[in-house]
Amino acid sequence: MNAGTTTERPAAAVNHGGGRARRRRWWPALAVAVVVAAGAAIATASVWQRTPAPGAGAAGAFKTSTAVVTRRTLVAQTQVNATLADAGSYTIVNQATGTVTALPAIGTRVRQGGVLYRVSGSPVVLLRGNVPAYRDLAENLTGADVAEFNRAMIALGYTTRADVLAPGLGMRYFGAASAAAWQACQAALGVTVPSAKVTLGQVVFLPTAAKISAWASGITPGAAAAPGAPLMTATSDSPVVTIALDTSLQAEVRAGDTVSVTLPDGTPAPGRVTSVGTVATTSATTGATTIPVLVALAHPAVARQLNSAPVTVSITTGAVRDALVVPVTALLAQPPAGAGGTGGYAVEVTGTGGHHLVPVSVGMIDNASGLVQVTSGRLAVGQRVVVPAL
Repeated sequence: MNAGTTTERPAAAVNHGGGRARRRRWWPALAVAVVVAAGAAIATASVWQRTPAPGAGAAGAFKTSTAVVTRRTLVAQTQVNATLADAGSYTIVNQATGTVTALPAIGTRVRQGGVLYRVSGSPVVLLRGNVPAYRDLAENLTGADVAEFNRAMIALGYTTRADVLAPGLGMRYFGAASAAAWQACQAALGVTVPSAKVTLGQVVFLPTAAKISAWASGITPGAAAAPGAPLMTATSDSPVVTIALDTSLQAEVRAGDTVSVTLPDGTPAPGRVTSVGTVATTSATTGATTIPVLVALAHPAVARQLNSAPVTVSITTGAVRDALVVPVTALLAQPPAGAGGTGGYAVEVTGTGGHHLVPVSVGMIDNASGLVQVTSGRLAVGQRVVVPAL
């Protein structure tokens, strides 16, 4: 490099495109976010350029290192704040008659086939379904409640789909197989004389497994169990992540997108966007207009001990394969053409031939790895570029 040459390292790299990506609208903002964090250190890195070699001992020299030019897949991401909490809220309504003899402790998780509570010693069983229990179920009955009952018995292993399917009615028919399945379920729960009929009050249908959050006022073991009276409240036992997403980013997030959720202890957890809201709300406090975006964790067990917690969600907004990449900190902002320069960006290549600047076009920035895609006919894999020393 000529001794009289001066360059400036950018406080922020601007995305000039390049590479194929699903979405590009976020790239410039991401580029700024990535490089600004290192801006103060990078801005002083140009001092060393006036010295003969990296690490020279001249006064004012800036210590540097080198990095290898490589090819790899880059991923653009943005991070948003979110809240992790138990999903849904359900009121469990009692339909049995008698005395409440057992209630679950607050925080208890009850899965399908488990006992929610007991009335006069008999178990009330949780089954998965959206239609609330409203009648006895017995042979020859049909309906949506029968269908969800049969699905629950199949899921619990007490019968099979082939056994309960009825010609022309499918899963909606309560036949001998349904009755036998219910008897087997009761026997597994310790009922000494299982009944072939599902008496109203013996089961509670909820869309999900339940995490008990509170008992109703005045409900304790020994209280009268009145049919139709709320007994307790519950949430889903699977936590959900809720993002208040700025509406300017609405088009960039789709149901089915994979994301990474960083839990309060720093643990990363993979997730998937399950829904993107369409109704926007504006905060009276901040003035921000947002839509709700819901994310389900791939492994809910990692967060089941958290009732409510702030988390960070990293959303992938684009990717480019086989990109020529260098560290973001290798970029040097060139003086504009009107100031005697060429404008744009360059990297400083070092090797047996000494140091020389190579102009580059800047593409995608991977803010997780600190790498940037560059395009140049004078830059090749294996060359080394100058970066600030750690």
